[in-house]
Amino acid sequence: METTQSNNNGLLKVIIGVMAGVLALLGYLFMGARNETIELQKSLTSKVEQLSSTQIKLDSISKSLDQKILEVQSLGGSVAELEAVKAQLENDKKKLKSDLNFSVQKYEAKIKDYENFLVAKDDDIRKLKEENGVLVAKNQTLETEKQQVIVENTSLKTEKEALTTTLADVNTKNTDLSRQVTLASAMKAVNVQVAALSSKGKERDGGEYKARRIDQIKVSFIMPSNPIAAQNNKDIFVRVLDANGAVVENGNGGVTQIDGKEIGYTFKNSVPFENNDQRVELVSGKVANFTKGKYTVELYSEGFKIGKGGFEVK
Repeated sequence: METTQSNNNGLLKVIIGVMAGVLALLGYLFMGARNETIELQKSLTSKVEQLSSTQIKLDSISKSLDQKILEVQSLGGSVAELEAVKAQLENDKKKLKSDLNFSVQKYEAKIKDYENFLVAKDDDIRKLKEENGVLVAKNQTLETEKQQVIVENTSLKTEKEALTTTLADVNTKNTDLSRQVTLASAMKAVNVQVAALSSKGKERDGGEYKARRIDQIKVSFIMPSNPIAAQNNKDIFVRVLDANGAVVENGNGGVTQIDGKEIGYTFKNSVPFENNDQRVELVSGKVANFTKGKYTVELYSEGFKIGKGGFEVK
């Protein structure tokens, strides 16, 4: 009996020893796994931080590229290269979101290349600004010269002839300026009104007339003064257009040149320009029978459209 109890005690000690060993092994394995988990968490945290930092840098470069594109466009330069680099950057940003093999070193190299490109573009923009400044100064000089030529009187004819070659070059480089000056000197017709005249000379106004009571039309308007316009006789061309845009003819019309194109007109009158906000009245010859509808009246002088009015036939 004592022998059996002794054997049982020995077996119990063995079991306890084995359990202690197993527990020690499990503790060792647990601590190892825990350490590996902590290291993995640290690695993942570092990756996330690097990924976020890279994204922020790429977004910042993208904004800088947008600013450079707008700046170069405002200066009249080519943005083809900038737009190509912007497209490449957007592609890199898209790849970054799904890059399972993300390497901060690879993206740092890309970012450095983008930053170097931006620095180079800053130098290009500076040069473009300098070139634009020179062109602006030249244009201002050319504009001053042209204004001086315009205001010169006939007593400077000999000097003008000596400047013909220079003026030809100025005119070539300042086509827009020349057109602006011409437009500024053009006549204007404001408050355009159309009255109907019967065969007995009775005048009706109001803008709406019966066809049988229209034998002629009278177009009246104010011609404002213009300090740079020549004070001479002005040919005023009147176009009367029906609802379909066809020119109404009365036997006194013809064709004139407007902006290099030939257009038909209904009648014309010559008016002495007095430069004093004068009131002008133009009377047509006998006009063919009008049909019902709305009519447009356009006024032209010296190659420009100077005013517009209209009336309706009931």
